[in-house]
Amino acid sequence: MLFTSHCAGCNEPGPLLCHRCRFSLAAAPSQAPAPGVHAALPFDGVARQVVLSLKYRNRRRLARHLARLMVRRGGIGRVDVVTWAPTSARHVRARGFDQAELLAKAVARELRVPCRRLLYRAHGAVPQTGRSREERLHGPSFRARPPRDGLRILLVDDVVTTGATLAAARDALLEAGIGEVVCLAAAATPAGRAQSARPAQPRTVAMAGSGSSSTSTARMPTPAAARTLESTSSRKAVRPASAPSLLKAS
Repeated sequence: MLFTSHCAGCNEPGPLLCHRCRFSLAAAPSQAPAPGVHAALPFDGVARQVVLSLKYRNRRRLARHLARLMVRRGGIGRVDVVTWAPTSARHVRARGFDQAELLAKAVARELRVPCRRLLYRAHGAVPQTGRSREERLHGPSFRARPPRDGLRILLVDDVVTTGATLAAARDALLEAGIGEVVCLAAAATPAGRAQSARPAQPRTVAMAGSGSSSTSTARMPTPAAARTLESTSSRKAVRPASAPSLLKAS
């Protein structure tokens, strides 16, 4: 009763992200869903719940945490401006915000560069949410505002399923005269899986059993494993090639 919020990853009473969910995100592998596109997390497990909480449950503060992971894992390099692939006007009206815009602004703050809207959805463009994979492959249509020549733009989106949305947005920017476009997303559907981007009912994420042998996507660690990791992790103990520590994950 002392807590007024629930963890976005496991739905347990507590802070926005509990220590176990922070560790799960830090341990999850980054993704490369398409050529020239990088994603910080797999759209699965705890990461999926966190992204959906931002997108559908108005947990806007999650954008800052996701942006940090995106910047650390994206291999971005130097960029001049951050922009985003805008969602449909219907979704913006329904949610009250554009989640890709929130992520782009948070990423820009991390990089200390301007964030500008350079893309607009073409009139009548169909939203990607709820469409089949074959329909998503065609992607929406965008028009871009002509910027200054020679800029290196970071294009941000929330979830990559087929890569069609980012590809269409990138093409629009290049046709408008952008010098170079780098694509970055918070999460991407793991290869060979067809994850739905629709909201799920709030639930407690099942914790992996002690005999779990999954190596593809990091799941919620058991309480004993989390306590062990938390007690043995330190900044000095982590080698450059090892997994991020709990301190870095928070």
